[in-house]
Order: sequence, then C-alpha cells, then structure tokens
Amino acid sequence: MSKAKILYVEDEIFLAKIVRESLESRGYTIILETDGGKAVEQYKTARPDICVLDIMLPNKDGFSIAEEIRNMDTDTPIIFLTAKIQTTDLVKGFSMGGNDYIRKPFSMEELIVRIENALRQRNGLKNQSDQKEDTKIGAFTFNPHRQTLNSNGQERKLSFRESELLRLLYENRDRVIDRRDILNVLWGSDSFFNSRTLDVYITKLRGYLKTDPSLEIITVKGIGYRFVTG
Repeated sequence: MSKAKILYVEDEIFLAKIVRESLESRGYTIILETDGGKAVEQYKTARPDICVLDIMLPNKDGFSIAEEIRNMDTDTPIIFLTAKIQTTDLVKGFSMGGNDYIRKPFSMEELIVRIENALRQRNGLKNQSDQKEDTKIGAFTFNPHRQTLNSNGQERKLSFRESELLRLLYENRDRVIDRRDILNVLWGSDSFFNSRTLDVYITKLRGYLKTDPSLEIITVKGIGYRFVTG
C-alpha cells in the first residue's frame, strides 16, 4: 500500500530517476515533473500529500511554484532541494511557505526522514484542527493548532515551525531555554544547517512581535534564548 503521494520536481534527469526509484521502492507514489512551468498543473491534477521541489528549474523556479501552491493550499508540506543555502535563500523559501530545506547532495535516508517528519507534522495538525486553544501573548492572540497570530483584528498565518517555536518560547517564558534543546525538539538535530535555520525563525518571530514593546526574544550568548513577556 502506498505511504503517500509525492510531487517531485527536479530537472536533473539522472538524479530524478534515482530518487524516484528509491522512493517508489519504499512504497511512495511519485509524480515526477522536470519542467518548473508544468509543476503547478501537476499539483492541481495529482493533489499530492507532499511536494519536493528543486529551486533551480527551467521556466519557473521552486520558490514561485511554492508560492502558487500556497495560494491554493496552506497545509500540504513543501520541501526545497538546493545546491546552495544562504540566509537570504532560507528567508525567501520560508516566506513562500516552505516547510523544510535539504542541501544537495543529500542521502536518500535523509530525504525519507525529512518527508516522513513533514507528513507526521501535517497529520498531527489535522488531528488537532478542531481544537480551540487561544493563548494571549501580550497584545497578540496565538492559536498553535490553527497556526495563527492575531493582533488588532489582523491575522498572520504562521508556518508549522514558526508556530512550534513560538509555543516553545512561550511555554518557557521568562526562563532561558538552551539553543540545543530548541534544535533537537523542532528539528531533531543541532546541526550547523539547522542552527542557521533557527536564526532565521528567531528573526522572523521578532519581526512579528515588534509592535508590542513588552515582548522580547533575548539572545543569551553561548546558551540560548529568553522570551520576556513584560
């Protein structure tokens, strides 16, 4: 029985064939597209459980594909594949609705772990979707299950990891939380790449919360963070 349906967009034919065959051997159904310009139509037709998108593609890049998908669907996980990762790439990818990044070259085991993790997170959120759990954080109302942050009648939709990071900081508010603990809880690893990704998320959360001066995410050098709530 198929585990999940994956839209895989990759223009390196040799790599795409290896990855497709490896994933199919593990029970996944793969919709392979090599042309970025056709990826969104494939998405509409196939309605996959998860999307794995190379960033550098002919006719339309992975960021643009993700943005179009997110305009139709806020739940399906999106994993980016890229040969180079700069902080600006991370910020752009997450702002377009990406859930995760994998640096090329990658192992199949890493890809499978990332796919399964993203699917578990998505399914966990679906199971909780009917729950109401509004939390007041300063001038904001935060709902971790719906992944929303509201203030003055304006709602911001958070990504899964933005929501989980804010929840973790709030639950440990006014205490120092070790950076490594955050990395291991949210990413399962305190690798350099995940550490850089955490930096991006901290910057984004600070930007979201800056309208309330009573809220501050303080960097405790060499240790981690303290979320001050006034």
